[in-house]
Amino acid sequence: MEQMQLPLLWFMLAAYLGAFMFYAFSFWARNAKIRSLAQKFVYVGLFLNTAVVLLRSVLIGGLPLNNGFEFGLSFVFAAAVVFVFIERKFNMSAVGLFVMPVLAAISVWLVSIDLSVEPVMPALRSYWLAVHVSAAVIAYGSFAVSFAVAIAYLIKDKKEHDSTSRVHELPSLKVLDEVSYKLIFVGLPFLTIMLVTGAVWAEYAWGSFWSWDPKETWALITWLVYALYLHTRFMKGFKGKRAAWLSVLGFAAVIFTFFGVSYLLPGMHSYLV
Repeated sequence: MEQMQLPLLWFMLAAYLGAFMFYAFSFWARNAKIRSLAQKFVYVGLFLNTAVVLLRSVLIGGLPLNNGFEFGLSFVFAAAVVFVFIERKFNMSAVGLFVMPVLAAISVWLVSIDLSVEPVMPALRSYWLAVHVSAAVIAYGSFAVSFAVAIAYLIKDKKEHDSTSRVHELPSLKVLDEVSYKLIFVGLPFLTIMLVTGAVWAEYAWGSFWSWDPKETWALITWLVYALYLHTRFMKGFKGKRAAWLSVLGFAAVIFTFFGVSYLLPGMHSYLV
């Protein structure tokens, strides 16, 4: 069964790439049938994504949250679920043009790393794992889609007065701004849960609530960026372009926390790679 992971991942990657190409073509051609085909590719990708998550769960006998591969797999799954939800609720199919590259890029990484099943490290044998990492998965999935929506906002804002531009296929600036905000509003509490449960778990595993490990530090930086986003929106009325750039900055912090810290700044979380 372990050998089935890679083929499923390749098909998942192909589905997300196919969705991106059809979204791009429908965006350019303004063709509803092609857009519908793109949506079907997203559903196929999500189905395969779910299959790999379930297969990995069977192989390890628990939630697939123990290492970098499993977290990345769950991250892509969460982002795909969030996108499908907002696409249906807010009629935001055109935003798939910006979401699919994120899913495809992480999927490319997934097919390139070691997929073998290894014994769970002692520090991970805790019920805190499910809460801590699941909260991170939900937060990161929400932030990934918020980032894509923010990019769509910035592009539409720049090209809105160009009559030859296709940006009019995107939802209105107000809708893009509101959806990006709502996703961050949902994601930040889960990121907070991740930090709090991580501190409690660290006390249990290493005898200290906080050790300024690089992963901890960058997770805190990420939290501060998104907290600043909500603070400035509520207290200063920041919306539109300034809010979109903060969303982009926040997701850059997310990506560095997940990838950059794991590969460039070794620490107590290095076993998660």
